[in-house]
Amino acid sequence: MKFSFKQFLVPNFKKRLAFMLPAVILMGVFVSILVEIGWGTDPASFMNLNISHAIGLSLGTTEVIVYGLMLIFTFAFGAEMIGFGTLANMILIGYVVDLCCWIWAKTGFHDFIQNGSFFAVVLIFAVALILFVIVAAIYMNAQMGVAPYDASANIISGWIPKAPYFIVRIIYDLFMVGVGIIAARFSPDGMQGSIIGSAIMSILIGPAVQMVGKPLKKIL
Repeated sequence: MKFSFKQFLVPNFKKRLAFMLPAVILMGVFVSILVEIGWGTDPASFMNLNISHAIGLSLGTTEVIVYGLMLIFTFAFGAEMIGFGTLANMILIGYVVDLCCWIWAKTGFHDFIQNGSFFAVVLIFAVALILFVIVAAIYMNAQMGVAPYDASANIISGWIPKAPYFIVRIIYDLFMVGVGIIAARFSPDGMQGSIIGSAIMSILIGPAVQMVGKPLKKIL
């Protein structure tokens, strides 16, 4: 399918935008909390975070570069998946994480995470992870375009029709975690986040988003 700017103007545009844009921003907020805790993030954030430390750029700038390359791939093989949501995910989430981490440092939340009780940190982690899954489901079900990271997975899955999508997606996510591990070897700051936690999220986040997304479809 050829790319057309008309695909940006989806039906019920204003309603979908009102759900999609806050969801993308909140995804960045909750990812920043997961980054602060350091027990693991979604695979894309784990990869980008370690690449950013390896090359010495902010997470926001790193995501624009990495997702920009993925966007070229998407444009070539799956242009119909591009929309406002694609660009919002590509540009906003990383910079929101950067901003929030700066705010957490200035307000003392960073110190609280590092020095707080184990029970408090577990509670914050669980709440942040659940809310991340919910807003990710809202973003996806707004259907205003697919994030470059997800679009690349969809394209690859389409090239392997006999393999179930969830298997392809798990392998894809674990591969990206591997990219993050390799990038960490070149980082002066060492590994950012937990390999085990991010690997577990590679397996669980997709099904969780789908489960939450089913009731949201009726609303969106």
